[in-house]
Amino acid sequence: MSDGRYTLDAFLEKTRDRDLHQGLFELESDRMLDINLNGEVWIKLGAMVAYTGQVKFEREGILSRGIGNLLKKAVSGEGTSLTKATGNGSVFCADSGKKITILQLENNAICVNGNDLLAFEMSLKYDIKMMRRMTSMLAGGLFNIRLEGTGMVAITSHYDPMTLPVTPAQPVTTDPNATVLWSGNLEPELKTDVQFKTFFGRGSGESVQLQFRGNGFVVVQPYEEVYFQHGGS
Repeated sequence: MSDGRYTLDAFLEKTRDRDLHQGLFELESDRMLDINLNGEVWIKLGAMVAYTGQVKFEREGILSRGIGNLLKKAVSGEGTSLTKATGNGSVFCADSGKKITILQLENNAICVNGNDLLAFEMSLKYDIKMMRRMTSMLAGGLFNIRLEGTGMVAITSHYDPMTLPVTPAQPVTTDPNATVLWSGNLEPELKTDVQFKTFFGRGSGESVQLQFRGNGFVVVQPYEEVYFQHGGS
């Protein structure tokens, strides 16, 4: 029914697992990822909402990525944590009802805002990276995860993301809270500018900006996730 009322049978039919067998990652809806697991995959800590079959979940060991990543974890907090799902079955993942997009990397490299990474294949190399200077300026930190290689990655965004090209003649400046991902060859610079404080963004970290220079792209969302605070606010 168009008014949101259903018989129980109609509701169960409308919302049942479709099991489309479209590969490792498939979308049950715009906001629910179905991982057809047969082996191992990385997922964001806390993203699993249900699973079927024989699946084991193991949080990434704090020393499994070496001392450098241990220090990054200590600075950036729980947001960097990943869970390894191992076994056979279906693992259903979601993140606060955000829109999910599945990307197929073909020997590509991207950097994803740590808050917007949902799951990725084990075939992809990953590295947790902190923004330079960020630790002294912000409480909570801002980190990203660099993914490189061939394989699938699921990202999340509030509403529909938008891609902006970055060229030497046209750098792009973004609000960190609205920045989803960017091309792996770009290294954004952290900028602060008091004169923009009342114009740029609505959160408490509005005077902090990311500036992208070079050749590549940056993807933003029409929403500010205030997951860090400006240290001086």
